Amino acid sequence: MFVGYARPSTRDQSPGVQLSALRAAGCATVFVEKASGAQRDRPELKAALQTIRGGDTLVVWKLDRLARSVRQLAETLADLRQRHVGLKVLTQQLDTDAADGELIFRVFETVAEFERELTLERSYAGLAVAKALGRRGGRKPAMGPAEIKRAKAMLMDSSVTVEEVARQLGVPPSTLYRHIPGGRSSLSQIADG
Repeated sequence: MFVGYARPSTRDQSPGVQLSALRAAGCATVFVEKASGAQRDRPELKAALQTIRGGDTLVVWKLDRLARSVRQLAETLADLRQRHVGLKVLTQQLDTDAADGELIFRVFETVAEFERELTLERSYAGLAVAKALGRRGGRKPAMGPAEIKRAKAMLMDSSVTVEEVARQLGVPPSTLYRHIPGGRSSLSQIADG
């Protein structure tokens, strides 16, 4: 059984051409997204993938209608392959049910793996450059040494509440406790010792 999937593009919000081609290709059922695939959530694709069974073929107008990235495409193809579902791309004459179908799956898996490796390589290179320049990753701490010192000084005055200190420093009380474990009681122990 052929199951069609159509998704409008950002330029052309009408999937009319896709629908005509999918029906002409023999798709009895066609799932159509209501909006372009800029958002990751594509409910009609999920429905199509849940409907389709082993031995069936998913038919799309163009490969970019099925996925927005090589990674997303590779994940979808791996799922189809595992479930013994074919893929037919009308405008690009791709058909995984044809003699070279297994080759198509392997090529896309290889390209996706290549992209993952490049991404990792770029990430490691970027981290190395940042480290060489003395930069650290992650968020900047909410309170630096000067703010912690100021908070401790204010907390030594028992008439000032933790909430007031937090408000003056522009942080929530939980942040004060994270930077000064034990809060006011830990400061009184230091003063006593």
